[in-house]
Amino acid sequence: MFKILVAAAILSVSCHQCNCAIKSAHVKLRDPSGSTEVTGELNFTQTANGVRIHGIIHGIHEGLHGGHVHENAKIEASCAGAGGVFNPHKVPHGSPRDEIRTVGDLGNVIADGSGVAVVDFIDRMVQLNTGVEGVIGRSYVIHEKEDDLGRGANEESKTTGNCGGLIACGVIEVLEED
Repeated sequence: MFKILVAAAILSVSCHQCNCAIKSAHVKLRDPSGSTEVTGELNFTQTANGVRIHGIIHGIHEGLHGGHVHENAKIEASCAGAGGVFNPHKVPHGSPRDEIRTVGDLGNVIADGSGVAVVDFIDRMVQLNTGVEGVIGRSYVIHEKEDDLGRGANEESKTTGNCGGLIACGVIEVLEED
């Protein structure tokens, strides 16, 4: 119980500490291994309520797919270099609506029958900076399966959400202001 309270306190404070000098960022998604034809682009925009993540993904099979910020940006030959879900506070995997969850837990994207996923939501934990809790210079990854949001009955659920392999990824970079 003590660990949960400490984690909640850290997350509560960290959610409101933002290096707001960076107003926007983007990620271009692709499968560097060439195994899939998934492509897309997402924009990250600082708002008063958090970071808005919006864009479109193409070539993805119909249904729900886990979408996460991962630790690394080493994705030259494959998305495997992205590492694990970004978790600076070492807490269990969860839903974007959960009070305690990893920073990288951004839920699921929903692809339609045409292979298109339109993404548009605001996240309260993502920070547009390069600090310990920031997402700039990290990767965004699309998984092959639905993220169970940490609700599964096995250990994998608590770390990855049982969402399977990585089908597209890209590095989150600062979007130059005009």
